[in-house]
Amino acid sequence: MASNRHLARIVAMQALFELSFNIEIGITSPEDKLAKEAIIDRSIEIYGMSVKDQEFCRELYYGSIENLDALDQIIAPAAPEWPIAQISKVDLAVLRLSVFELTIYDQVTPYKVIINEAVEVAKSFGGDNSSKFVNGVLATVYKEQVESRGEENNVKTN
Repeated sequence: MASNRHLARIVAMQALFELSFNIEIGITSPEDKLAKEAIIDRSIEIYGMSVKDQEFCRELYYGSIENLDALDQIIAPAAPEWPIAQISKVDLAVLRLSVFELTIYDQVTPYKVIINEAVEVAKSFGGDNSSKFVNGVLATVYKEQVESRGEENNVKTN
């Protein structure tokens, strides 16, 4: 069974994935707060998460949404052969959440844990090459955002 934080990352990724489709087909506007809440609430309810895990899940979900443009600006140069619009929605949701956790989120989690979690989620939900793609992009983000600043565990851009 998945650890509690692993499950929280999965639920946040699935909610972000669902939101991306709703926005794309016009069911939800990017500003629609109630729709965003309904998506994450429904996802959390399905898994019956503890209050502590729900908080972590919501922080990842809302943090990724609030920083979407900044996250995409970090992801784009790390995947130069793949414009954001061409990255699969699953891979993009995984990348946005993990780049948020790696670069912006205010709780320090070792970068190796963040990358490993993202790769495992990509293996479970993405395509045949998703885990390799996610690993490569996150390794590049880590080198550019963390190593270049001489930080060991995590980097904060704000």
